[in-house]
Amino acid sequence: MKVHDVMTEDVKSCRPETDLAAAAAIMWENDCGALPIVTDGGKAIGMITDRDIAIALGTRNKQAGEISVKEVISGKLFAASPDEDIHAALKLMRKEKLHRLPVVDSEGKLEGILSLNDVALHAVHPNGKTTPALNYEDVVSTLKAVCEHRHPSVKKHTNTASA
Repeated sequence: MKVHDVMTEDVKSCRPETDLAAAAAIMWENDCGALPIVTDGGKAIGMITDRDIAIALGTRNKQAGEISVKEVISGKLFAASPDEDIHAALKLMRKEKLHRLPVVDSEGKLEGILSLNDVALHAVHPNGKTTPALNYEDVVSTLKAVCEHRHPSVKKHTNTASA
């Protein structure tokens, strides 16, 4: 199974000059939590998430309309090719702890996005009679890796019941 078999093709995006208020509005209107950032020619150069916006607004003394997307993004882009094997893309998502992965062509032009939602919705339950190309174990192992805390100082919560 290839990335193009699972990815979402109709992807909303924004430009580096877009302000955070406009980026948040695009996310709200399109029920998505991340936007690829693209240049005039459609080349993907980064990603911005709703979390990026929240943290930027919480750590700066500015309004959302006063902060551009380019001020917030890291500048490091991880992406997949549409013809890449889905398992290679999942491995990258696990390694880099990414919920979403832009899908770009050989010139870096945005063609879609691969999200954990896409992966989960395309997975086949292990009770299926055939060996699926994308199974629940693939989804769960990727989700677990992405959800692990990035910072060692963050303690895991334990659920203790008192009698």
